[in-house]
Amino acid sequence: MENNIHKSHILPPVLLEETVRSWLKEDTPSFDYGGIVVGDQQESAVLLCKSAGVLAGVPFFDAIFTQLKCTVVWNYPEGASLKPICEVATVSGNARNILLGERTALNCLTRCSGVATASRKYADIAESRKWTGEIAGTRKTTPGFRVAEKYALLVGGVSTHRHDLSSMIMLKDNHIWSAGSIKQAVTAARRVGGFSTKIEVECRSLTEAREAASSGAEIVMLDNFEPKTAHGVAATLKGEFPHLIVELSGGVNEDNIAGYFSPHIDVISSSQLTQGYSVVNFSLKICKSDRDPTNPMVGQS
Repeated sequence: MENNIHKSHILPPVLLEETVRSWLKEDTPSFDYGGIVVGDQQESAVLLCKSAGVLAGVPFFDAIFTQLKCTVVWNYPEGASLKPICEVATVSGNARNILLGERTALNCLTRCSGVATASRKYADIAESRKWTGEIAGTRKTTPGFRVAEKYALLVGGVSTHRHDLSSMIMLKDNHIWSAGSIKQAVTAARRVGGFSTKIEVECRSLTEAREAASSGAEIVMLDNFEPKTAHGVAATLKGEFPHLIVELSGGVNEDNIAGYFSPHIDVISSSQLTQGYSVVNFSLKICKSDRDPTNPMVGQS
């Protein structure tokens, strides 16, 4: 079943169109000065991957060039592991429109592929250790680029976590301090969230986690715990509240995530997946028989 799922189907067409239109408008808010130089002659451009990574962001890349009446033919499926230098796709259309979309499309593809590459590394670590919980991103995303980064997490093989403040109730320390107590915060949240919205509470101790679970929270987040402490607290919580979902977050990275794997921890989230990733290097070059699209470094003559 998993192999038949097209992750791109999670993106509503209207959302996709509106998102890329806003990006294109940001990049060309008035005159396209460069466009007058190249005009409407038909051209093809090759998309080159110049550093290793996981290909992600294809629906956004396609939507950008669809807006500009260009066509894209892909040589690799989304989610493929790319090795440089390889020809990933060809974009065809009039020269002016290819260049109108070039930078916006590349910006999206490099960043989405960066998120997916980092995510794939985390997912591979979990698989190698036979840990069956979920690795997730966080809400720490780039303003205006959240839907793309969240989508890239899925391509990389991890979970998105909540998308925004409206998709799950998460009560953090500031909520608790302002409300007066965990119980008061959870009670108030349940009153408006009802049965259809899960409540998660950020906790800094076993005592806080017990209060959250006893108050009706479905999820507790153990925030900034050392691995050994996290394992002990999680085991205790699962013994007392078998249906409780336990999340671990705070300070998790590629180097230390394996130390948090435990049968009592259901979710490990890391902001590094959408804040600390390295981009994958792509370029888009107009095809000319007498030009090298790989754009090699210039040395001394």
